[in-house]
Amino acid sequence: MRIDAKGLHYKELNELIHQAVHSGEKDIILDNINGQRYIGAGLSGGIKVTVNGVPGNDLAAFMDGPTILVNSNGQDGIGNTMNAGKVVVDGDVGDIVGHSMRGGRIYIKGSAGYRIGIHMKAYKDLYPVIIIGGVVGDFLGEYMAGGLIIVLGLDKKIDRPIVGDYCGTGMHGGVMYIRNDIEDYQLGKEVRKFKLDNEDNKLLRRYLKEYCAYFSLDLKEITNSNFKKLIPTSERPYGKLYAY
Repeated sequence: MRIDAKGLHYKELNELIHQAVHSGEKDIILDNINGQRYIGAGLSGGIKVTVNGVPGNDLAAFMDGPTILVNSNGQDGIGNTMNAGKVVVDGDVGDIVGHSMRGGRIYIKGSAGYRIGIHMKAYKDLYPVIIIGGVVGDFLGEYMAGGLIIVLGLDKKIDRPIVGDYCGTGMHGGVMYIRNDIEDYQLGKEVRKFKLDNEDNKLLRRYLKEYCAYFSLDLKEITNSNFKKLIPTSERPYGKLYAY
């Protein structure tokens, strides 16, 4: 099913999407998207949504299962409090991608803004994953409590560090893999960098295999690179702030 979003207000567009889902549609194509917010918000089940254009903020917020393919750039808040499913963006994205994300996968071909993965968390069989092909801004993984973030730095045209400053500030769970060296001054005081072991390499290959397939990248070339592992050194960095 195709929906032409040209000139549609975001509320009207999302009503049409939910109506299509309720009528049994499983494959929805959205044309002429231009900043409409909340696309895919709250959707569940085995649905695929293809977005032709640039979606607005909070794409896939609270989503629980569907796959969203974006054939352009994305804006802020992609995957906000997402439970399950997949978002694949064939371009760059804005800030706070994966905010409070609890499960599912977000694959970004290009670069991302600030506070990516803030408050990410894992619970039981829910394990959130964000993979970024380019570079990211400051506060990557801020207050991260679980899940996985991978930054590849593949865009050689961008003349800046692969990650910004304050990386992992407040982080107390989960793991990040950075495909390049990262200076100590860029790290939050709660995290340290380590070399990868065999289990780390297996984990990387497991999640990068699907990512590389989406964007036609060479898995072997990427995984043979010099990754650094970032993990928190304390599970309770704020323990002294509480009475227990």
